[in-house]
Amino acid sequence: MADDTEERVVDIDRDGAVAVITMRNPERRNALSQAMRFQLIDAFGELFEDENCRAIVLTGAGGHFCGGGDITEMEPRPLAVSRMRMRVGTDLARLMVTGPKPVVAAVDGAAAGAGVSLAAACDFVLASDRARFTCAFIKVGLLPDCGGLYSIPRRVGIAKAQELFGLGETIDSAEALRIGLANRLAKNALLGEAKDIARAYASLPPVTSNVLKAVMARGIDTLEQAIGSEIDHQPMLRMTNDHLEAVDAFLNKRSPRYTNS
Repeated sequence: MADDTEERVVDIDRDGAVAVITMRNPERRNALSQAMRFQLIDAFGELFEDENCRAIVLTGAGGHFCGGGDITEMEPRPLAVSRMRMRVGTDLARLMVTGPKPVVAAVDGAAAGAGVSLAAACDFVLASDRARFTCAFIKVGLLPDCGGLYSIPRRVGIAKAQELFGLGETIDSAEALRIGLANRLAKNALLGEAKDIARAYASLPPVTSNVLKAVMARGIDTLEQAIGSEIDHQPMLRMTNDHLEAVDAFLNKRSPRYTNS
């Protein structure tokens, strides 16, 4: 949990059913300090529990997404202390991947190191033409962290992830789109388009969005896992009010009104 006496480096702005989380330390390209990690956990936790919020946008201030881990905090520590500090980043990644609401990353400028991990942990990545992605971990002698060993290969595949991790080269937004690290390139205003995508998520049945995220996070890597998830969850979803509302709206040619039930 964040310390209330710490400088705020994460903001929340609400716009109807969509909320925007902004990493705000532009002087350091929104470097992912320990304070920022704690504040991001608090922000996601708050919004995941907010019944009025149905989708979230994650972005950075000052023309950059996130420049990765804060190098000024990378000092020698006892092994046990280092392991405990690492848990903050892994808790953040787990929360983003398994949380109940869709998260859209709006990536402008630099997304480096753990910044790529955070973007890849989102459900949808929208990149500007200025976005640059660098899995820079190896350049500081480290493995991918903040869940990057999980989130990045699931987007780009093992072979491409090994290349990105092993060489630490920078790729532009067009290449990120080509390999699946980004879902779409922004055509106009990045944040506005990201909020439109979030609104599209927010307009869909919330219970199903929640279950879908849980199923995808738990894994559908084998046929049996996929079939098992289908059998476990689909009958329950058929009993929800939102499913019945969607069917009735379709048959009566009207827009559905979902109640998250």
